[in-house]
Amino acid sequence: MKLFKLLWRFVRGAMLVLAAVVLFIEEWGWRPLTAWAAQLAKWPPIARLEARIVQVQSRWALVLFLVPAVLLFPVKLLALWLIHEGRAVLGVAVIVAAKVLGTALVGRLLILTEPQLMRIAWFARAMGWWRATKARVKAAIAESAVWRGVRATVRRWRVAVRRIVRG
Repeated sequence: MKLFKLLWRFVRGAMLVLAAVVLFIEEWGWRPLTAWAAQLAKWPPIARLEARIVQVQSRWALVLFLVPAVLLFPVKLLALWLIHEGRAVLGVAVIVAAKVLGTALVGRLLILTEPQLMRIAWFARAMGWWRATKARVKAAIAESAVWRGVRATVRRWRVAVRRIVRG
């Protein structure tokens, strides 16, 4: 039983780290990238396109939401082929660019189509599950000893920087 508890603590810790990475990407990637994409909507042709997207039916909203993932798949395959061919830096750059642009596009599309998507029962359940899971993971991360240690270290660094700046 003791081995099981030890194993569970390890698995739970690993899952929290993975969840923290996902949340970090969402918080520090998704939001700024969707804000950047929203700035592009100030350009009249993009604004007109977004106005049409907001008015589509639920099934078309789902199609629009899924299109970037489908279109980016061949790009990611190309990146893997480049890595296989020994052009690792270019391959990784393609993957990063695809991820950044894909995240911006998917984030913006979610903002535009969320009301229509939430009319689809399975999507609404999945979104509810994701939001509840995210809240539980955030709470678990905030309670973890590692997170408390990181926050304490950051506070100490801030105090030290303030002392140095003040002279």
